[in-house]
Amino acid sequence: MIVVGGEALVDLVPGESTVDGELRPLLPRLGGGPYNVALAAGRLGAPSAFLSRVSTDRFGVALVDRLQASNVDTTLTQRGDEPTTLAVVALDEAGSAHYTFYTRGTADRLFTDPGPLPEGTTALSLGTLGMVLEPGASAYEAVLRREAAAGVLTALDPNIRAALIDDPAAYRERFKSWIPDVRLLKLSVEDAEWLAGGMDLDAAVSSWLDSGVTAVVLTHGAEGLSVRTAGLAVRVPSSRVEVVDTIGAGDTVQGALLAWFNHRGVTDVAVLGEQDWAAALGYAAAAAAITVSRSGAEPPTEAELGTPRV
Repeated sequence: MIVVGGEALVDLVPGESTVDGELRPLLPRLGGGPYNVALAAGRLGAPSAFLSRVSTDRFGVALVDRLQASNVDTTLTQRGDEPTTLAVVALDEAGSAHYTFYTRGTADRLFTDPGPLPEGTTALSLGTLGMVLEPGASAYEAVLRREAAAGVLTALDPNIRAALIDDPAAYRERFKSWIPDVRLLKLSVEDAEWLAGGMDLDAAVSSWLDSGVTAVVLTHGAEGLSVRTAGLAVRVPSSRVEVVDTIGAGDTVQGALLAWFNHRGVTDVAVLGEQDWAAALGYAAAAAAITVSRSGAEPPTEAELGTPRV
């Protein structure tokens, strides 16, 4: 089973304007980086569970209902009467999303460590606000370290939201402390450059690999996906589609990669060769292409994408 930990929130996405010069209406879309990862993996037929704290408010009920409808187990999902985190989305001319977050006193940041994950957990994926906002961030960090020591395939997508990081230097140091416990590091080129903090990107990737990461997957937007390990480098192109917006694209990549591993019984990415990685990245790119062709984070289903051949 794939366990995905982190926040669930509501994106307020611009709709179509009906009056010239007026602000566009904001439409609620259920999301959050880790939430989208869990949805993508579950929809693609991989046994998945969501590890988080979700509000009991109207948004929270809808978030949990959508997880369950997407074949995601919510047994590990804690509930609280605090409000749901909100993210106001602004889209630029290319459809890329920029966020303003409202997180004070919200449910997801009050997540607590549940102890060891259930038997049968093969992968743990963490990231985004869950690894930033305290006290939940320290709880997720404890889960990461414990499950890595237990031999679980650990995956991290930092998904940097710089506006919520008060001390970038301290966050970069904390990120470095996670690296020995991370086997799959997936991030956008922009996030990788931010985390590198002025270091050459290739040198930064090499340092992460030297510090314990088995594979670093980079998303290059319309230019595709790439992976580096200690022994190989592979790159695949993006699938060409008409982009509505990019909300959830990177999350879909993460969920699709984890689903691909699950379908093929991969619990150690060190065993993957060049052809394996090309197939995995191609599958993830195809999944992300479907997501960006839709408004908001709507990862594809197994019926839409197909099951990767074993």
